[in-house]
Amino acid sequence: MLVRPPGVRVWPGRAGACYGSCVIDFDRNATAPLHPAARAAMQAVLDGDPLGNPSSVHRHGQRARGIVERSRRTLASALCAAPGEIVFTSGGTEADALAILGAMRARAAVQQSSGLACTAIEHPAVLGAATRLRREGHAVVTIAVDGDGRIDPDVVAAAVRDHAELGMVSISAAHHELGNVTALAEIVAAVRGVRHDVLVHTDAVQALGRRPLSFAEIGVDLLSVSAHKIGGPPGVGALVCARHVPLAPLWDGGQQQAGRRPGTESVLAAAGFAAAIAAACAGQSAWATAVAPVGCRLRAGLEALGGRLFGDRRAHLGNTALVAFEGCDGHLAMMALDGAGFACSTGAACSTGTVEPSTVLRALGCDSAQARGALRFSIGSDHTATDVDALLAVLPDVLAAVRLASAQLWAGQLGVTP
Repeated sequence: MLVRPPGVRVWPGRAGACYGSCVIDFDRNATAPLHPAARAAMQAVLDGDPLGNPSSVHRHGQRARGIVERSRRTLASALCAAPGEIVFTSGGTEADALAILGAMRARAAVQQSSGLACTAIEHPAVLGAATRLRREGHAVVTIAVDGDGRIDPDVVAAAVRDHAELGMVSISAAHHELGNVTALAEIVAAVRGVRHDVLVHTDAVQALGRRPLSFAEIGVDLLSVSAHKIGGPPGVGALVCARHVPLAPLWDGGQQQAGRRPGTESVLAAAGFAAAIAAACAGQSAWATAVAPVGCRLRAGLEALGGRLFGDRRAHLGNTALVAFEGCDGHLAMMALDGAGFACSTGAACSTGTVEPSTVLRALGCDSAQARGALRFSIGSDHTATDVDALLAVLPDVLAAVRLASAQLWAGQLGVTP
């Protein structure tokens, strides 16, 4: 439960006083509103003939199977892959786990190298899979990044060259906190220049619909995506897995999806995902055009208020700002902004009532205080300069109150657990 820090008042949002109800959503990297096309596609499924199990052979089952397979073909077309390379999952996290654990366990079963190399700033889904691999006895190698979170293809190649035990490199296509866009094709080429047998996986969840994403052209072996980041329904994602890559399923069960992901496919979610990905890819250029000036206005305004921005200034999605304000606890600032009618996220991890420093910022060389003080703002194509100006107008008062509360918190005088 969010607790408003003492001294932080409630600001009127566009709908009046709104503490506890976020009016302007600056947390689009977390999720996007359901796209009308996805809603319509799912409604059409619900309004049609009764659905059966897509594995059943009767007419209701075959109707369900037809929807799933049409959706699979739509995803394949959007990602420049073959339909047989699309594996539906419950989301990006499962897609990452299936890629990393499934491929490395399959390689280990036939005595092939099965270690993983990734950076320390990967999404928790990737880092969690890496931790599981390590517990199972596989090697895990950390690839260094620079102070802006950039990844040098030569550094990746060196890691592959120096560690014969590696079977996979996993690098995100676009970073979930920094907004950095990775030179994936160059990284794939660097890895192939050293060893052709090492697989390359990318978490492309944040890149989907925002940057060109061709499975065939990038040359990766496995690629993870998620529906709800692009206006699809939550609870569905996909792993694109090249035909030559064997996958051990994460659990035993049926033989759905060629045995790679047992369990009945969600017909409704697949239809919504297909509609969302088609709309996102068709509107990609418009998204970039709309986001660019608003994102620039946001980042410039945050810096003008004394914020330190993190990430690559050149190779960037344009919609994300990870910023730290000196003397501010990020969790308190997030709660205060929520009270002011603005949704954002922190750069830190909150669990069991405590806030841990952002692993991303620690990897970039920030100290614990700065890593705990970061905020992430992310926008969509529907955000306007007016939205940004409204945020920037309340931030000075919010920051002043939060700095006071943060000083009390760090001195142990405030009875609020961040």
